[in-house]
Amino acid sequence: MENVINFNWVGIETLAVVLAIIYLFLAIKENSLCWYFVFLSAAIYIWIFINSSLYMASLLNVYYALMSIYGLYQWRKGGDKKSGLPIKCLSSSHHIFIVISVISLSLIIGYFLESYTDSKLPYLDSFAALSSIVTTIMVARKILENWLYWIAIDAVSIYLYLSQDLYQTAILFVLYMILSIMGYYEWRKRYLSYI
Repeated sequence: MENVINFNWVGIETLAVVLAIIYLFLAIKENSLCWYFVFLSAAIYIWIFINSSLYMASLLNVYYALMSIYGLYQWRKGGDKKSGLPIKCLSSSHHIFIVISVISLSLIIGYFLESYTDSKLPYLDSFAALSSIVTTIMVARKILENWLYWIAIDAVSIYLYLSQDLYQTAILFVLYMILSIMGYYEWRKRYLSYI
């Protein structure tokens, strides 16, 4: 019976991974269909992370599901009607504010999780979740630097998921790191063609 449960668990994780990979490939191409795939992947990951005691990761996927609706709207209705939402950059002061805010909130939430829950790796879980929240907004608004943030988030996430034996998800985040590098250069090329 345990083998059946493990097989189903692996199958569910595999489906979430495949949907997430499709999302990222479509996002790199600025194809708004990406938001449908992230919604489905996030819905599956909510359940996976609750069962792995990664509560912030689970809440993060609730957020991803909701943000997929916002992202779809932004990419289809944002910007002008001919060219859609353009790729933009943030100032250095915006980035400094983002980094300081995320680290500070990660320490506060991590402390709470460590003190009052059975959360695994509460500080890293908090950092990955909060960073991802901010960076997902950047994706929805087509901020070029989102890809650089994802590289750092992916590195932390790889360790986090390996620690919970979520090997497929850890491999997904290795692939995410590679695709984030590709995404950055692809979007940067398009951004430079705008200016």
